[in-house]
Amino acid sequence: MSAAGSRVAVITGAARGIGQVIAARLHAQGYRVALADLDGEGAGKAAAALDPGQETAVGLTLDVREKSAFERVRDEVTARWGTVHVLVNNAGQSQVESLMDITPESFSSVVRTNLDGVFLGSQVFGAYFADRGHGRIVNMASLAGQNGGTATGGHYASAKGGVLTLTKVFARELAARGVTVNAVSPGPLDLPVTYDLIGPETAAALKKNIPVGELVSPSFVADTVALLAAEHAGSVTGACWDVNGGLYVR
Repeated sequence: MSAAGSRVAVITGAARGIGQVIAARLHAQGYRVALADLDGEGAGKAAAALDPGQETAVGLTLDVREKSAFERVRDEVTARWGTVHVLVNNAGQSQVESLMDITPESFSSVVRTNLDGVFLGSQVFGAYFADRGHGRIVNMASLAGQNGGTATGGHYASAKGGVLTLTKVFARELAARGVTVNAVSPGPLDLPVTYDLIGPETAAALKKNIPVGELVSPSFVADTVALLAAEHAGSVTGACWDVNGGLYVR
């Protein structure tokens, strides 16, 4: 086991997609990982694929819209492994809807998962990390929150823009107490969920507009998260690391 073997990470929205990829990468680096998801059964299966004995990987049910759910996951993981070092706020929801057709209910639903979930997770685990004098929070933002893209919905883009601001707010609040808070902002990911969401024809057209000519590598995004989550990553906080193939250059 690597030097990260004594470290523990909680990854939200980890039953599938990029959350599952991130959990697998951290686990491969020696982390003990708690895969938390609204789909608790799916999280359990994803965890079992990493470690059938559940000694180093466990699946937990988590509704990121509820603060008490984060508190329960914190308590379950610390009871199991004694501590937590890393929180990856990855859970998200997107709906492809025309901007002018988004209902107030739909807007609120998407924002609650994508933005409220990051706030509540950062609040619960941020306080826990601050009390310990060390912690890493990595928030999954999105290109949509930077360029106003609405291919995945204006509500999604708005929420992800808020994630970038929350990252700065919590980074400033927690920096003096040994806690870093950063964001990773991917462009369209080369994952089945992307093709399911926008369709193969739209995906093919999208690739033509990406300067590097391909969708974002989930593996590289996971590597980026792992770097920001590292014990020695204390010099980076309040930052957003872009992984978008050149679609948004700054």
